[in-house]
Amino acid sequence: MSNEDLEYQACEACGVSAEMGFIIKEGDDVAEVRVYANGKDALEAELNNYLALAKEVNANFKHEVTHLAEDSQELVARIQFECSAEKLIFELKSRSLAK
Repeated sequence: MSNEDLEYQACEACGVSAEMGFIIKEGDDVAEVRVYANGKDALEAELNNYLALAKEVNANFKHEVTHLAEDSQELVARIQFECSAEKLIFELKSRSLAK
């Protein structure tokens, strides 16, 4: 049986139909995280949860964060991993942190 004969079937859990090659793309190694909280300290505390998770995936990650004022309510961080698969693993694991 060849691959051309197969039809894509939707995942029963999430309804998505795709090949892994379309999900994991070369060079797609930066995850963007948006955190919402009241104040700089609360935002940084929430960000630390994401950074701890990123470290579990690969300790060699890099990150940058938007400038925060004391009364900020949103933080945007970009976390770069060494490969696309690590980014995907991080994004899947970080779903438990999203509120």
